[in-house]
Amino acid sequence: MPPKKAQEEKKIMLGRPGNSLKSGIVGLANVGKSTLFQAITRCTLGNPANFPYATIDPEEARVVVPDERYDWLCEHYKPHSKVPANLTVYDIAGLTRGASTGAGLGNAFLSHIRAVDAIFQVVRCFDDAEIIHVEGDVDPVRDLGIISHELQVKDIEFVEKNLDALKKLTIRGGQSLEMKKLKEEQAIVEAVLEHLKSGKDVRKNNWGTKEVEIINKLLLLTAKPVIYIVNLSERDFIRQKNKYLPKVKAWVDENSPGDVIIPISVIFEDRLTRMTDEEVAEECKTLKTKSQIGKLVVTMRKALRLISFFTTGTDEVRQWSIREGTKAPQAAGVIHGDFEKTFIQAIISRYADLKELGSEAEVKAAGKLLIKGKEYVMEDGDIVLFKAGAAKG
Repeated sequence: MPPKKAQEEKKIMLGRPGNSLKSGIVGLANVGKSTLFQAITRCTLGNPANFPYATIDPEEARVVVPDERYDWLCEHYKPHSKVPANLTVYDIAGLTRGASTGAGLGNAFLSHIRAVDAIFQVVRCFDDAEIIHVEGDVDPVRDLGIISHELQVKDIEFVEKNLDALKKLTIRGGQSLEMKKLKEEQAIVEAVLEHLKSGKDVRKNNWGTKEVEIINKLLLLTAKPVIYIVNLSERDFIRQKNKYLPKVKAWVDENSPGDVIIPISVIFEDRLTRMTDEEVAEECKTLKTKSQIGKLVVTMRKALRLISFFTTGTDEVRQWSIREGTKAPQAAGVIHGDFEKTFIQAIISRYADLKELGSEAEVKAAGKLLIKGKEYVMEDGDIVLFKAGAAKG
């Protein structure tokens, strides 16, 4: 008999296991965060200001995720109702040096960052004498270092408190299963603390499944995925040249390898929000450039490991968000909790097949309609009809 293959351990993702995940716009004061928020959300707050702490309580908005598949499905079905996927974005007040020790209302701001699942980190790479910089001058590498340090210091403080609490429990000793579990947790928390004290973010390590389970309970700031948004002047963005950009890339490569950097001109994006779609198209054609807002939203969704499935028909076309690796019953549960409990099967067609063949009937005739059960792992772009039993009263 051939030896049984070892079952591959299912990798747990860092972060909350939900499908409605939130992103926060983070950075030092006066780097363009609130203006970026308005540009992303096309929502006028009326509070961007040239002084620190213009934003104190985080603003929230839902942003539509651009997706040509959704657009095509709406055009194909011409439904009465259209519901695209969205991403929740928060505008979080500016950090300052010393925020981890409470400077500049820092503790409140850091708690707002703890409440989100991923970070848009804005770094200022433009010179403007009229816009105050809290550190006195423009130095993006210094700014990146400040934010990284403040988040790490706050995580160290939080992990040390957690470790102290665990030690009070494990000091009693004993051989019970509960004590063994507590000691394992203590060892993991100690490893996380050592990692942080070495100057590394928690997300920058290949943690095992048990370790990730413990880390996820801690809600650490440096465990969250980060997209670095480099805020350029409009002139530098259009000509695709900036003296600070190579230094920012070098810092990210050294300190956060693999994280995405997106150059953008917040002032340019803000200007586009006051134009019609036709005017935007004309302006971008004239300047030989394009808006980066859609790219920001799509890239963040990818960083959060979110994918889409669609439910379609003449009544409604809707795009749903789920985490990578979600099985069919749990995807059905996103639509309605009872559908997960009473799940029978998922009838699935691929977007590419529907687009190529032109109709559901043709997809079925070509033998490309799939009937899947409880163990089916959803794929990005699945078009689904879930079959479920009647819910018990």
